[in-house]
Amino acid sequence: MSTHSVAAPASASDDFIIQCRDVRKSFKGVEVLKGMSLDVRKGDVVCIIGPSGSGKSTFLRCLNGLVPVDGGTVVAAGHAVHDPGVDKLALRRRVGMVFQQYNLFPHRTVLQNVMMAPVHVLRQKRAEVERRARALIRKVRLHGKEDAYPGELSGGQQQRVAIARSLAMNPDVMLFDEVTAALDPETVGEVLVTIKELAAEGMTCILVTHEMGFAREVADCIYFTDGGLIVESGPPAAFFSQPKDPRTRAFLERVL
Repeated sequence: MSTHSVAAPASASDDFIIQCRDVRKSFKGVEVLKGMSLDVRKGDVVCIIGPSGSGKSTFLRCLNGLVPVDGGTVVAAGHAVHDPGVDKLALRRRVGMVFQQYNLFPHRTVLQNVMMAPVHVLRQKRAEVERRARALIRKVRLHGKEDAYPGELSGGQQQRVAIARSLAMNPDVMLFDEVTAALDPETVGEVLVTIKELAAEGMTCILVTHEMGFAREVADCIYFTDGGLIVESGPPAAFFSQPKDPRTRAFLERVL
């Protein structure tokens, strides 16, 4: 296992923006997460890979409280997510999430979609939010599309709007759940470039992904999950060239 998944000494815990210990979750009596633990340092890019049904997306949703955990602890950006009384609005301001489906409001323009949460949820001043929203739309390379509606955009463009919308809350951590899975192959690259730029700027990113080339290129640490457990983790070079666990080797042989 990499040093990422080893519990940090108390004095170093400030380095970690996400700390999970023995996270468990069941749905209708079926245990989906069987005790997953990982630490993520500020500014790191972590990719979680594994076969379908191995608990990756459920685990990601546990990090920002979309799915309550049944056991274990999750601390994300200073919030005890496992605590039923956690302030979910405050948590989600710090921990943003982008989904496979873009979930944009179809009757609102790109600019309106990006502005909605800061204006209506955070009650921030509209003029300041608009200035920031326009800058974010430029950042995801959609300048000129501010007044377009989601239905007028490609899937890749809609996904970049979804990223800008999440960034509008000014989070410390971004979670990406299979954000390229529903895209045409030619639009996958433009979304990955956007995420790569965020990572280069120091945004902490945790991605569930099937894009192995991307994981190899940008991740600081890769976690392989199977059957609700983290089977193996490590930096990309070692992970891809010398996987230790036979389950990891079998998976990589199928996907590479």
